[in-house]
Amino acid sequence: MRISLCNEVVRDLDFAAQCALAAALGYDGLEVAPFTLDTEAPHLLPASRRVDLRRAAQEAGIPVTSLHWLLVAPAGLSITSADPALRARTLDVMERLVGLAADLGATLLVHGSPAQRRVAADGDAARAEDAMARAGEWAAQHGLTYCLEPLDSGQANWCTTLAEAAVIVQRIGHPALRTMLDTCAAGNGEADSVVRLLERWVPTGLVAHVHLNDRNKRGPGQGEDRFGPVLAALRRTGYAGFCAVEPFDYVPDGPTSAARAIGYLRALQEDDDQ
Repeated sequence: MRISLCNEVVRDLDFAAQCALAAALGYDGLEVAPFTLDTEAPHLLPASRRVDLRRAAQEAGIPVTSLHWLLVAPAGLSITSADPALRARTLDVMERLVGLAADLGATLLVHGSPAQRRVAADGDAARAEDAMARAGEWAAQHGLTYCLEPLDSGQANWCTTLAEAAVIVQRIGHPALRTMLDTCAAGNGEADSVVRLLERWVPTGLVAHVHLNDRNKRGPGQGEDRFGPVLAALRRTGYAGFCAVEPFDYVPDGPTSAARAIGYLRALQEDDDQ
């Protein structure tokens, strides 16, 4: 099982230190939130900065595997807005972030961004789906995968279950557009358990990524959720992608939260291997 760390967990460190820490803790990769890259316009990072970031990861021996939290910066974006100028701006950012992912050596992008996908009027959902179709096309141009992330109804009001995401992805029908599972969102919003969802959807080939987090928004092992059955289900179903540790509540702090999560998950893997 390949496990990456979502870098906002340790965003108080500079990027090279983030990479070094993740590698030292035993992570296999780093999932980058563009808003952490010291700029209000990460989609416009100059080529020299992109080269430096990729080199920092390579020197630490840990690849940038993926991007997520895509539309936090710049502020005010929306994939559902009917305003032509705002829509054009949002789509431009999305397309450029796909290019950023490619430049950093990532293979996948995760589209969550709940505040930027609110559905409030007729046509909003159709515009969101059109944005996903375009994202799949842009990802394909770089040989990447773009994942639509289901988020529970406490966070979003469009694409709130894995089944809904699967319908959207299948309707669009672009091979570079897939979906994923976030264990916190699924645990808080799905009728089925995470294990049953994985057993149902991983064999379809639609699930290209997994976020690991407890329903209490802390890291794996810092709540009541059991992740041994989750890892077993991933292995049993032949899942071959990355799993990214993505806590939202860092207890007692980011680096310690990251360390506890990977220690807990690696111990489960060792038990499963014996």
